[in-house]
Amino acid sequence: MSSIDVNAILSKLGLTAANPGAWSGSKGWSTSQEGTLINVRNPADGTVIAQVRPASEADYENVIASATETAALWRTVPAPKRGEAVRLLGEELRRYKTELGTLVSLENGKILAEGLGEVQEMIDIADFAVGQSRMLYGNTMHSERPQHRMYEQWHPLGVVGIISAFNFPVAVWAWNACLAAICGNVSVWKPSPKTPLTALAVQHLCNRVVKAAGLPPVFQIFIDAGTELATRFIDDRRVALVSFTGSTAVGRKVGERVAARMGKSLLELGGNNAIIVDDTANLDLAVPAIVFGAVGTAGQRCTTTRRVFVHSSRAAELERRLVHAYTQVKIGDPLETGTLMGPLIDPRAVDSYKTAVAAAQAAGGELLTGGKALSKNGGNFVEPAIVRAKNDWSIVQTETFAPILYVIHVDSLSDALEQQNASAHGLSSALFTDRLQNAELFLSTVGSDCGIANINIGTSGAEIGGAFGGEKDTGGGRESGSDAWKAYMRRQTNTINWSRELPLAQGIEFKVE
Repeated sequence: MSSIDVNAILSKLGLTAANPGAWSGSKGWSTSQEGTLINVRNPADGTVIAQVRPASEADYENVIASATETAALWRTVPAPKRGEAVRLLGEELRRYKTELGTLVSLENGKILAEGLGEVQEMIDIADFAVGQSRMLYGNTMHSERPQHRMYEQWHPLGVVGIISAFNFPVAVWAWNACLAAICGNVSVWKPSPKTPLTALAVQHLCNRVVKAAGLPPVFQIFIDAGTELATRFIDDRRVALVSFTGSTAVGRKVGERVAARMGKSLLELGGNNAIIVDDTANLDLAVPAIVFGAVGTAGQRCTTTRRVFVHSSRAAELERRLVHAYTQVKIGDPLETGTLMGPLIDPRAVDSYKTAVAAAQAAGGELLTGGKALSKNGGNFVEPAIVRAKNDWSIVQTETFAPILYVIHVDSLSDALEQQNASAHGLSSALFTDRLQNAELFLSTVGSDCGIANINIGTSGAEIGGAFGGEKDTGGGRESGSDAWKAYMRRQTNTINWSRELPLAQGIEFKVE
């Protein structure tokens, strides 16, 4: 495997044996000795990179208490000043982009280009948030009553909880935390126990920034090895908003529990994303987009391309070119130059992959390429698979977090759209076409029902400028760009009567002597 000096990277990022715990505000790193250490394994070879001690109940309480106290102070800081804190964090991320991106690849298994790209996403959203800090606009409305003024404004929520998944171990936190910070909130992060090391590295960078700038601890974290503290976190009334990224099954439970206490939730859940290739499509564009969408991050993205609906007149050519392209996908050490697909996150993911391939074949699917687990240096490697299938099969309608692509033949765009939209999920979608009418239909009110709909680009690789999220079982939340900042604030409508009278709305008369 790669000869990367892991200890040198950890040291640059501030991760040492003396700092194994959870941040708890002014108290610093926890010295708790409770809980079994979490073994952080490199999914490419199974070796233990480091060990992380999870937070205790006392650590959790210190974090939430500190965050609540800090939020009361942070909300009084002018928004442009809050933006300055995020700008400083962005600069720190630029300074350590190589080290952090490499650690993402080591811990998560995505290829180095994607690991570095994930850190660049953090930098991009920090830049976006800095500008947004001067644009937290409200509206002014005309009152129906004379000498009255109406307007709306936005206020901080308080404490924002962020529960992130292993597949994007740092970028999704930044989407939430940077916007939450400029909106006047303090964020508390519970990262995936599968990827705690990169989260702790980011926390160290945050700590450096706030300490050097004399700022309060607006970014906080706790590590939960299981679900006990996570459940407490979700139920905690001091946490105004819970932003959850993960599976639909778990996300539904999170939404229900947060709603039961009248809290706010932002849910970014699963996807069963499709690309439609019509009879006019440029396959020179479609093929690389499909391959990247299906194989990138070893199929472990919520935006992974899982279904391709291809017009029957182009099916044979597309299948031939996809199979050929898959033979060029180099599988192996994600830190090696030329590798295009790294390992799955753990052995359980490999088992899910094998089960799904077997289920597709049992349903009548024709395996066009791939479909096997690989014995490579003790890592969790598999061959990316392409299966000719039917859309209504149960396995095709199931999100398998692995590189399995289902190719489905259709006879028309309307047929493809109907089948695409039949999915319970509604995250990302794309159409490859050279026909203007088809493109406009796809983006119309009777077209794709997904939160993201693209023309002649794939389902993955969203830019931070647009709001990210989906519909139906994807959760309905929006993060990152556009006006997603509003999720981290509460709206307030204000009416000011500057007259000497008290007229009521709707012409109501109510007089007392």
